[in-house]
Amino acid sequence: MAYRSFSLIPTLSNHLLSDRFTQIDNLFSRLTGASPVTDTPAYNLLKKNKEHYEITVSVPGYTQDELNISLLNKQLTISGKPKVEETAVSKEQDGIKWVHQGIRKHDFSLGFNLEHRISIHKASIDKGLLTVQFTYDIPEQEKPKKIAIGAEPELARVIEHHAK
Repeated sequence: MAYRSFSLIPTLSNHLLSDRFTQIDNLFSRLTGASPVTDTPAYNLLKKNKEHYEITVSVPGYTQDELNISLLNKQLTISGKPKVEETAVSKEQDGIKWVHQGIRKHDFSLGFNLEHRISIHKASIDKGLLTVQFTYDIPEQEKPKKIAIGAEPELARVIEHHAK
């Protein structure tokens, strides 16, 4: 599992060449044995204000019991492992036959390297979307400070703190 940093740069999923990228990604994944990038669920990252963030992950068909959110130091991991469902063979024996099965549930894991430690406030799932609300816990010494300009260094004092 590769960890990724949060990025505000959009992905190329709606790009003209995205289908070609998917085909190449699948080819290399079969050769190397790694999971294709396209097998990871889509996600949105929302910055609500200076400290509060929200990540929403598309997990259609997954239940609360099939999802796991873990936080270790500065790494956030969201993973899913579907429960074993009836196979298509057993359904065909009951007279039910798949005509097309395009919605697939498979094991996945999204990992994020974070700049600072975070505190998760709430996680919920609704209509196939997993939402995790969190805040960055930035240590006081790492917050930007505005320093008064004085003639002597001992007269300089912190005027106010600015959050990133």
